[in-house]
This record gives sequence, structure tokens and C-alpha cells, in this order.
Amino acid sequence: MKRPNIILILIDDLGWTDLTCYGSSFYETPRLDALAAQGMRCLDAYASCPVCSPTRASIMSGKYPARLGLTNWIGGLRRGRVREAPYLHYLPLTEISVAAALRAGGYQTWHVGKWHLGDEPFYPEYHGFDVNIGGCHHGHPNGGYVSPWNLPGLGEAAPGTHLTDHLTDRALDLIRNRDAAQPFFLNLWHYAVHTPIQAPADLVAKYRDKARRLGLDKVNPYQDGGDMPALPTWEGGPMTRIIRRTVQSDVAYAAMIEHLDTAIGRLLDGLKAAGLEDDTLVLFTSDNGGLATAEGSPTCNAPLSEGKGWDREGGVRVCQIARWPGHIPAGALTPVPMHSCDLYPTMLAAAGLPPRPAQHRDGTDLLPVLTGAGKPAERALFWHYPHYGNQGGQPAAWVLRDGWKLIHRYESGSDELFNLSEDIGERHDLSGSHPDIARALRSELTAWQQDVEARHPEPDPDYARLRALVPQVANNATD
Repeated sequence: MKRPNIILILIDDLGWTDLTCYGSSFYETPRLDALAAQGMRCLDAYASCPVCSPTRASIMSGKYPARLGLTNWIGGLRRGRVREAPYLHYLPLTEISVAAALRAGGYQTWHVGKWHLGDEPFYPEYHGFDVNIGGCHHGHPNGGYVSPWNLPGLGEAAPGTHLTDHLTDRALDLIRNRDAAQPFFLNLWHYAVHTPIQAPADLVAKYRDKARRLGLDKVNPYQDGGDMPALPTWEGGPMTRIIRRTVQSDVAYAAMIEHLDTAIGRLLDGLKAAGLEDDTLVLFTSDNGGLATAEGSPTCNAPLSEGKGWDREGGVRVCQIARWPGHIPAGALTPVPMHSCDLYPTMLAAAGLPPRPAQHRDGTDLLPVLTGAGKPAERALFWHYPHYGNQGGQPAAWVLRDGWKLIHRYESGSDELFNLSEDIGERHDLSGSHPDIARALRSELTAWQQDVEARHPEPDPDYARLRALVPQVANNATD
């Protein structure tokens, strides 16, 4: 079998319902909808963490973030009733990344876009990539999305150029100028749709008109959720509040989504023009759920609860699409639970390369699922996030098996149990009515944490003093 080219498109902060084909009635994503119609839409795909860096590390390594020891976005640190567990601020060079594995198998390897897996010497070029365009330690464009964006290793474009367009142009240049004798792996990790929310003015105007037609401009989209569980980021600063968005109506975010959709369409058009469409596996996913409870709360993940930075489904359930003409059936759907670690062995299998089980030890080859050839053995999925999310989430660990999800919270030491097959919004805690299931899942979670040598938060003896310094007047988190 001819080895396929592989394109992995990773979006930053894209919510589970941010595509039309995943349920949005406000955002418009015709090109991604078409990609899903030409391939498979994964209904129960998960990021391995509710924030970015750990998920990115798990994609590159095939390991759970807790096993790597990289459990928070790099640079993140908050304080609350418990002290966050320590974590690595880089992806170790001892890990054989999926790029290194593919390069050893004869692939050209290119990284374009966001990295956020450590400063030098932990950039993409040190993790198996022949080319690195824009991959650095920054988690978002310092200067915004319109050039100049001030990102090391990217260079500037003509004033007024949007970053999403520029990254797409650079990716297309790589495809046009490739060595046709070798397959390629394009790791296209867009900075969009991370804040700041910036899109072309004409698209913003389009969605402002659409919001008026739908009456959304008359709807207050926000719900006050009370104080954040974490202390202010500076001693004596004011508490911020959880501000939940309850409806998708942010016109700038909608415009940013469509602009991203158009850019991905241009990439796919370029692939087709080069005669490579049938010879390329395209994978599309997100690094965590949509930003729905803080920092402007630009999207809503309903019917899922909460969003980025939370242990709820809105924080980790993501859009995931796979297209490989002639191999993945068009218009297919799969309810098989999958997560970020699975991408590594799946890409190796598609490339016809031998697995590296000592490396991608937490991932499962899901190529049979994508092609319709079979299903994996039933398994549990695990998360360990011993940190306070900037968006209101608390330190927690959780496990998902056969539709049952148990969350262990570190502040209270309590457990919650949800039946996602009947309660996808996680509204009804069933730990009291199903204690046997709760105990079994908690035992399985504990055993897994011991296996991966997970680090746990501890009570913060200084919390009471620091909390007493916080002014009583809260600021508005939507400012």
C-alpha cells in the first residue's frame, strides 16, 4: 500500500459544538462540514486535558499528561485551598515524538503554528521536525492576529495580514515545494481560535446582521457563576467571577470560526490541486473545549456543561474529523470513545510503520475504527488535572468507562458520578444512588494514578491569610 501523506490540523480552544456539523446554529463552517461528509465524524472524541500544553504533549508522545508529568498549560499557576501539583514546563527530549517516528520511517516532517511545549531547546526542530514555522513557547500571538504578531521563528508579513491566512499560506508553500519522492507529515497547529478574538471586519459585520435577524442581539448571553475558586493572580488583587455564556452569539468569535474554516478550505483545495487529495489522511481536532466561562466567554458548549479549564464535558470533549478517501467511508460516524494519545499509534498504522508501544503506551491504534474494519477493546479513559483553571475549574481527576464518569475533587475530597448516556450535561450526581459504580470507578482511577505516578495537590496552609487580603468588591470577568 502506498504510504499516505498525513495532515494533523489542531485548533486551539475550539468547542465541541463550534462547527455546524456538530450542532452550531449560529457559526457557519461549510468547508469543515464538507470534510466531515467526505470522511468520519467522531462523536466521543476527547482532549487529554482541559487546557492546551498537556494535550499537545500527549499528541506528540502518545502518553497521558500525568505520565509525562506535564499536567498544566506551560506557565500556568494559581493558588486556592490546595497547592497545585508541580509539573514539567517542557516536553522532554527523551520522548520519541510522533514526528521523530515518522521521520525515521521516511517522512518529511513539518510543523506550522503554535507549539507551547517549552522554550528552546524544546522547540519542534528538537522533536523530530525538519521544518518549524512559528512554533515557539508562546501560547497565543503576542501582538494579536494581525501582523505584526511578534512570534519567534515566524517572521512578519505585510501589515494587515491575518495570522490564520499566513500560516495557511506557509503550509501550502511546503506542499507545493515538497520532495515528491517522500510522503510528508504536516503538523498544522493554528493559534486560532484562542483569544484575542479578532477576525476580518466584513465577517464581523455579517454575523452582527445575522445576530439581529435571529434576535440574539436582544438576549443577554451571560450567567453569573460566582467567585472563581482560585485566588487572584497577584496578592491582594480582586477576585474574578465565573461568567458563563449560555448561547452562541458572539459575532467576532463567529467570524473568527468562519475565517478559520475558509483557511482550512484553502489548504484542502491546494492539496487537491497538487493531486494529493486521495493520498492524504487528514485529521482535524481541538486541544480542549471551548472558552465558555471566563476571559470574555466567547462561545457556549451546550448541551455540554462548562468549557475550557473544567473537568466537565465542555472542557474536554472535542470535534474530531478524519478523511482518507478510499479508506475511511464517507459520511461515517463513530461513537467509540477516543482521546489525544490515540493519534500517535493511529498515524503510525496509517503510515504502515511498526508501533512503538514503549513510547505511545497510553494510546490505541484506532485505524480499524476509522476504516470500519473493527472496534478496539472496551477501556476506560482517564484525566488528571491537579490545577486551578483560569476559567473556574478546580483541581480534579476523573475517569470515563462505558458511559459512566466519576470526578474526584481535590478541594473537598468528594466524588461525583454521572451517566453521560442519559445526562450529557452532567446535571445529576448519581454517586449516592449508585455507590457500587462510584466505588469501582474510584478504585480504577486510583490504580491508574499510581501506575502513571501522578502528582497530587496538597492543602495550602497559607490560603486563609491570602483569602483575607482579597477585596470584597469583585471585578467583572467579561471586561
